[in-house]
Amino acid sequence: MAVQQNKVTRSRRNKRRAHDALGPANPNECTNCGELKRPHHVCPSCGHYDDREVVAGADEVDLDDDAA
Repeated sequence: MAVQQNKVTRSRRNKRRAHDALGPANPNECTNCGELKRPHHVCPSCGHYDDREVVAGADEVDLDDDAA
């Protein structure tokens, strides 16, 4: 089992962790509505992916009164 020989100072420990931070997001513009979205994901505002609608909006869905 590894046992440290000397104390690792806060400065040296934090220097080692300097590259562990997350990078910034990489948003793309939706081709349909122009809103920012994550690459290779469905647009949260309009429901389009790759120039076709894959998720219908809540206002576009027709529900019958007797079905509910």
